[in-house]
Amino acid sequence: MGALSDLRVVDLTQVLAGPYCTMLLADLGADVVKVERPGGDLIRDTPPFRSDDDPYGGYFQSVNRGKRSVELDLGSEGGRADFLSLVERADVVVENFSAGTMEKFDLEYETLREHNDSLIYAAIRGYGDPRTGESPRQGQPAFDLMAQALGGVMEITGQADGPPTKVGPGVGDLFTAALNAVGILSAVHHRERTGEGQFVDVGMYDAMVSLAERAVYQYTYTGEAPTRQGNSHPTLFPYDAFEASDGWLVVAAFGDNHWRALCAAMDRPDLAAEYPDAASRRAARESLRAEIGDWVAPRSTDEVLATLEGSVPCAPVHDAADVCADEHVRARAMLHEVVQPGADERVEVAGSPIKLSETPSEPGERAPLLDEHRDEVLDRAEASGDD
Repeated sequence: MGALSDLRVVDLTQVLAGPYCTMLLADLGADVVKVERPGGDLIRDTPPFRSDDDPYGGYFQSVNRGKRSVELDLGSEGGRADFLSLVERADVVVENFSAGTMEKFDLEYETLREHNDSLIYAAIRGYGDPRTGESPRQGQPAFDLMAQALGGVMEITGQADGPPTKVGPGVGDLFTAALNAVGILSAVHHRERTGEGQFVDVGMYDAMVSLAERAVYQYTYTGEAPTRQGNSHPTLFPYDAFEASDGWLVVAAFGDNHWRALCAAMDRPDLAAEYPDAASRRAARESLRAEIGDWVAPRSTDEVLATLEGSVPCAPVHDAADVCADEHVRARAMLHEVVQPGADERVEVAGSPIKLSETPSEPGERAPLLDEHRDEVLDRAEASGDD
């Protein structure tokens, strides 16, 4: 039995942020019913695929495992009635439309609350919802790229002589999704104490400001807006990536003890003596980075790691193949096997990082086919209503 096995979630979300949020809940045992627009979630047809017969690709599979699907047209009388029947017995409704979209269907929070006064209604939007704070940007479409750009993330990401750079994973979506899940569970806890539902709102732009908190305080404390500086850290050194003869690795030897250990490994006691504290190392970071880089460059990644591991924090830079081959990833169940319909094969997606000793996460067998669970979902809702 999962930690959230008594939680019923109606999931109107699509693409990434919303589905990732509700996937986190499903992994923890929540019953998540994915209500899809006619034709289904926009990413069902997004590659990669395993075969020409696949009903959906890896993108959809990765963030929708363990959910049930029903296809509803909220603009039709029947679709609206079916949706409201689900809401009446739900604990949570989650949607990630632009502000004002649900109002067009007369299915906004206030209307749904009339059908279920203890309902928790969670929204993920680019710029938040007017209910929790009005903004001139609300109603505008938003994507991960825009959230990262506006929130200051791109300005501090990338090489110093390069352009502003998007973080690889869609953190504008994923971090927002994780915060929304926290908000939902906070609202559930509040309802358990008071019986009161509420509106939960996390904006993507807001989430990126929170994620880039270091840039905010650096600016407010110094009056200077930080910018790109590659893989280094503005206040810690050495804390950077270095290129070996066959790949890249990272070293985090900013503590005095680790710095001395690094200098010993490099056979450079003179550097340890000349730069004994953090302030002196920060002041000489360019020359010291060159010294470390010159020592790493002719050696293989394995050779450098073997020399440093145990005394200096370090790690290789992995690609996805390395990640999937790492014993740690297997030992921690961070690759989850799912069934890929169409290809009729088992493939792996990222597992759940939330580990609970008594109620462990149990990611679902696969993502649902479109409208796969209509009969069981709507029949159950009707039966509940008859009671």
